[in-house]
Amino acid sequence: MAKSKVVTLEQAMEKCFDGMTVLLPGFVNCGVSETLIEGLMEKGVKDLNIISNNTSIKGQGIGRLVHDNRIKHITCSHIGNNTETVEKVVAGEINITFVPQGSLCEKTRAGGAGIGGILTPTGVGTPMQEGKQLLEWDEAEGKYKFVSPEDPVKGKRFILELPLHGDVCFIHAWKADKMGNVVYHHTARNFNEPFATAADWVICEAEEIVEIGELEPDMINTPGALVDMVVQARKVEG
Repeated sequence: MAKSKVVTLEQAMEKCFDGMTVLLPGFVNCGVSETLIEGLMEKGVKDLNIISNNTSIKGQGIGRLVHDNRIKHITCSHIGNNTETVEKVVAGEINITFVPQGSLCEKTRAGGAGIGGILTPTGVGTPMQEGKQLLEWDEAEGKYKFVSPEDPVKGKRFILELPLHGDVCFIHAWKADKMGNVVYHHTARNFNEPFATAADWVICEAEEIVEIGELEPDMINTPGALVDMVVQARKVEG
């Protein structure tokens, strides 16, 4: 019988430390690991580098880390749902790197797959290309060439987006078995699945933990091979 990966919240937090890069999937507050974020709050972890689509809403999810000044830098697609994040970014209290949503998924997928990056036309000719390598397809020679933004445009251009990878990833499951096989619930799946591939250590909080063998194999979204710990999710109040 496989060894159970179920641990207490306190045991899971032993993998968390000041200054770590943590992947926090979720869309606004759907599929967000509220229990594991609570664990970070209780442990007092600070100076976090967050990779997420957004920062939830004020007072919930990642918004709690924002409010309590636990975040040093965030890589995300938007922050408009949380006015407190906007205020702290404008005040210089949080550093931010914006990444288009599709590019964020692909950069994370690249980090999980161990590849060197992706080529995307998204952001070409906008501030999104600043400080990044730009490539252009040379039809005559049948290959890509590195170009400068000031060079005359002769073909389709792409930005080289580098991979994203974290020390720890928190995922939220509808169900997980004791081996760490995970099933997400409808739209709560969102970024949980790709993000779970792109961290050194993956911790799952599950609404329901079942015995090994209870999940139908075809239902499993993230296999247990990618998950290191499983924690029972607490009921979210309010």
